[in-house]
Amino acid sequence: MTVGVARTSGNTDLTATPASLTFTPANWNTAQKVTVTAGSTGSGSAVFTATAPGHTKAEVTVAELAADSTYQARFLDLHGKITNPANGYFSPEGIPYHSVETLIVEAPDHGHETTSEAYSYLIWLQAMYGKVTGDWSKFNGAWETMEKFMIPTHADQPTTGSYNASKPATYAPEHDLPSQYPARLDGTVGAGADPIAGELKSAYGTDDIYGMHWLQDVDNVYGYGNEPGKCSAGPTATGPSYINTFQRGPQESVWETVPHPTCDNFTYGGRNGYLDLFTGDSSYARQWRFTDAPDADARAVQAAYWADVWAKEQGRGTQVGATVAKAARMGDYLRYSMFDKYFKKAGNCVGPTVCPAGTGKDSAHYLMSWYYAWGGAADTTAGWSWRIGSSHAHSGYQNPLAAYALSQYAPLKPKSATGATDWATSLDRQLEFYRWLQSDEGAIAGGATNSWQGRYAQPPAGTPTFHGLFYDEKPVYHDPPSNQWFGFQAWSMERVAELYRQTGDTRAKALLDKWVGWALSKTTVNPDGTYRIPATLTWSGAPDTWNASAPGANAGLHVTVADYTDDVGVAAAYAKTLTYYAAKSQNAEAKRVAKALLDGMWAHHQDPLGVSVPETRTDYNRFKDPVYVPGAWTGRMPNGDPVDSASTFASIRTFYQDDPAWPKVEAYLAGGAAPVFTYHRFWAQADVALAMGAYAELLE
Repeated sequence: MTVGVARTSGNTDLTATPASLTFTPANWNTAQKVTVTAGSTGSGSAVFTATAPGHTKAEVTVAELAADSTYQARFLDLHGKITNPANGYFSPEGIPYHSVETLIVEAPDHGHETTSEAYSYLIWLQAMYGKVTGDWSKFNGAWETMEKFMIPTHADQPTTGSYNASKPATYAPEHDLPSQYPARLDGTVGAGADPIAGELKSAYGTDDIYGMHWLQDVDNVYGYGNEPGKCSAGPTATGPSYINTFQRGPQESVWETVPHPTCDNFTYGGRNGYLDLFTGDSSYARQWRFTDAPDADARAVQAAYWADVWAKEQGRGTQVGATVAKAARMGDYLRYSMFDKYFKKAGNCVGPTVCPAGTGKDSAHYLMSWYYAWGGAADTTAGWSWRIGSSHAHSGYQNPLAAYALSQYAPLKPKSATGATDWATSLDRQLEFYRWLQSDEGAIAGGATNSWQGRYAQPPAGTPTFHGLFYDEKPVYHDPPSNQWFGFQAWSMERVAELYRQTGDTRAKALLDKWVGWALSKTTVNPDGTYRIPATLTWSGAPDTWNASAPGANAGLHVTVADYTDDVGVAAAYAKTLTYYAAKSQNAEAKRVAKALLDGMWAHHQDPLGVSVPETRTDYNRFKDPVYVPGAWTGRMPNGDPVDSASTFASIRTFYQDDPAWPKVEAYLAGGAAPVFTYHRFWAQADVALAMGAYAELLE
C-alpha cells in the first residue's frame, strides 16, 4: 500500500519528503518518517495530508517560526526539544514529568512523578511561546491540562460542603523526628475561625478548593491509582494518581518518607491505611487530603500576568482572557497560605492552649507560607471537612510579582470581597520580609514561623521577630537545611526583579542593588565561557528584630558560599534575575554576566534533549536509609512490598530494581564509585528557555 504525503494548504515555503511511503506485509507496523523542510524565506503554518486508498486521511499542521534574534531562536529551539514527544518530557496525557529520566530522587522520589511546580513552568513556558509567536493556544492548553489533572475535581474532594469555618481543623503538634510520630490529635486546643471561606463560596458558588495538589504519580508507578473520583483504584488504573509523602517533621528527608495516596480508603498500607503512621487517634475514617505548594500556584499566576501583558501588546488580549480569570481565582484561594496553620493569632504565638484563636484577619501573617491543605471524609453520607494554612514562611517561596498582579492589575484582581486588599497587604509584607532577612553581604536568609517547632513552643531567648513571627534559620526542613540552596535565592529574587522592572518599586531596587552586588562577586565566568555560580550557602548569626520605621543593618547576619556549580536550571533563573534587573537599572555588569551565563550554557551544555550537566550523586548511598515505622505497625504497598520496622527507602520501592539506571546505583551501594547522571528536569529546561526569551525581549 502506498501512502501519499503532500502539502494541501498554507505556507509554500514548507515541503515534505518523501512524497510517498510504501508499506508491505513485512513492514506494515514499522514507522516511516517524513521530513518537513523550510526554505530560506517565509513563515507561518502549512497543512500536510497523508492519504491512502481505503483509509481516512490524516492531517498534520506544521508551523515555520521566524526568530527575530539569536536568543529568540534559542528559545524556539529549546521549546521545540522540550515539546517534541519523542524526547520524553510528557506523558501520553500531555502532563510534564518531573524529569525525562525515571531514576531521580529529590523532593519527588521518581522522575515520572510530577509536581505543581512543573505544571506552573509549563504554563510560563507556553506564555513565552505566545509572546514570541503570537500563538496563545498552547498557553490556554497548558492551563487546561493543569486544571484537568492537578486541581482536584469535586469527585476528589466530595465533602467540602461539610466544612465548618468556625472550627477549621483539629490540632496535632509537629515533632522534631519521624520516630516521634504519629502525632496525637488534640481537640482541647482551640483553632481560630477561617475568615475567607464564606467569601470564596460567595464569589465562586462552590465549597471546593481551586488550587493544585503538589505531587502526582503520573505513570501510577506506586499503584494507588487515584483517578478522579476513584479512591485507591489500584495498580491497574490508568492515568495519573495523586500521592503524598512528607508528613513527619523537619528531619524527615525524602529518604525517610512513606508515599501514600491522597484518598485513603484502607485498601493499602495497614488496617487504617497509612493514617496511623502520621496522626494518633482513637479511630480512623476513610478520607481524602490534598496539599498545595503556594510557590507553584503563585508562579502560575505570575505566568498568567505575563501572558495577559504580552497578548495585549499584540492586540490578542481576548484570546487569553478566560485563562487569566482562572488565574485570578487560583490567587483568591492561594490566600490560605497567608494564615497560621490553625488560624491562631499571628505574632508572639506561644503555647498551643495559651496563644489565642484568631478572629477576622488577625490570624494572617500575609506571607507565602510553605503550604495550605484541605481534606475530609470519603463517605459522603457522613461528611466532615477541614482546612489548614501554614505557620512557616520561607524567603524562597515569596512572590511579590504575583502579589502585585493580584492586588493592582485589574484582569487578575480576585472576585472575592477582600482578595485584592489582602494581596496588597501581602505585597508590602513580602518586601519587608526580604529586607528583614537580607544579610550583611546581601543574600536572603531562611524565614520565620508563627509556631516554633510546629507546636507553638517557646523559642530561645533573644530570637529576633518580624511582626511577631520568630526568625527561623531553616524553615520546614533540616535534611538538607532549607536555607542552603542558592536556587531559592535565584528563584525568589527573579520575582523581585520582575516587580522592579514593571513598577520601579524603590524597595525592590534597594534589595536587588545589594543582592546583585553580592551574587556577582561570587560568580566566575572563565575565558572559554564556562562558569561557576554559588551552589551551597552556609549561614551564621541572625537578623535584627524588625522595626519598620528604622530597619536594622543586620550586621550580625552572615552568609558564605560553601561550594559552586554550573547547574543550568539555577544559572538560568539567576540570569533571568540579572536580565530583569539590568533592563531597569541599566547595570552593565549585570547585563554582561546574564549574557555570559546564557552563552556559556548554550556553548558547553547542549545535548539532544536540551541543556544539562552531569551530576555526581553521592547522596544515592541513602537508598539504604531506614524508614521509621513503629514496631507494631505492619502493612503493604500496592505492589506487595512490606512496610514494617525493617523497611528502607529501597525496600518499599522495589520497582526501582527494574529501572534501566538501577545497576549504577547498585554498584555504588556495593562499594563502587558514586554514580553520575545527566538529568533533564522539566523546570530547569523551561527556565533555560525562559531566560533566553527574557534576554531576547529586554536586552538583545
